[in-house]
Amino acid sequence: MIEIFKNTISGLESLHKVVEGCWINICAPTADEIVQLTNLGIPQDFVTYPLDIDERPRIEREDDGSMLIVIRVPEYEGQNEDVPYVTVPLGIILTKKYIMTVSREPNEIIHQFSSGRARRFSTGKRNRFLLHILLQTAATYLSHLREINKIVDNLEDQLQQSMRNKGVLELLKYKKSLVYFTTALRSNQLVLERLQRTQIFMMYPDDMDLLEDVITENQQAIETTSVSSNILSSMMDTFSSIISNNLNSVMKFLASVTIVLSVPTIITSYFGMNVSFPYDTHQGAYLGIMGIIFLLSVVVIAIFMKRDWF
Repeated sequence: MIEIFKNTISGLESLHKVVEGCWINICAPTADEIVQLTNLGIPQDFVTYPLDIDERPRIEREDDGSMLIVIRVPEYEGQNEDVPYVTVPLGIILTKKYIMTVSREPNEIIHQFSSGRARRFSTGKRNRFLLHILLQTAATYLSHLREINKIVDNLEDQLQQSMRNKGVLELLKYKKSLVYFTTALRSNQLVLERLQRTQIFMMYPDDMDLLEDVITENQQAIETTSVSSNILSSMMDTFSSIISNNLNSVMKFLASVTIVLSVPTIITSYFGMNVSFPYDTHQGAYLGIMGIIFLLSVVVIAIFMKRDWF
């Protein structure tokens, strides 16, 4: 699918043909659409590279001045998935006439711009538009990290009294997401540092300031992800121990109850044998046996409670 947008006086408008200063958004292109894009002078590799789900962030240049920037952006897969939050590649192509974004599937970052929710960007100012995409990417990472932290806090409350592994497995899902985030953010940081060394943002001071904001925001996302990942790792270890201790407490209680119940069982079994016992014909023999059972049971319970076994 190919979408064409351009800023006008009335806002962001959708066009039917490519014009200078437009933004071309490419999502899951067909073979015919790829040919159509190459006819515009775009190298075919620039279009196909971001379609690889495992593509790593990097920068490539062509002799005609066109540039491909590949970054990895966050994507929410759903709470029931094995990994709720993953990262996918996003390609940004800069040419002398227009800017292109290439993705394997729709993502929320591009949707922020195409829907008009993102403000203060111009399709004609290609370099600055690139920086706005990078800034929105870092902001989206931080937003997802806040959501992950909220979910982890809720799981923490549920796990304190739990004896099941389900809660720990839920934590593991978000631990995987944080690993994906850490890897992607560090790779994106290398791309940002390389962009900072280029000359394309030197012309306008506002572009340099915006690039510094992007780098700062991305570094904040890296640090937040690292802290959240470390806390989550410690939490998983802690709750694994808590679950084990809770289970041990239950087993200890059940063992104590079994021992206490075995006292009357032993005594009644002894007096239930088909042989004669002293006072077996006495009217108070039954009450005496019950008294012995009660007294021994109380003694056993007292000993267990004193040793904190009950």
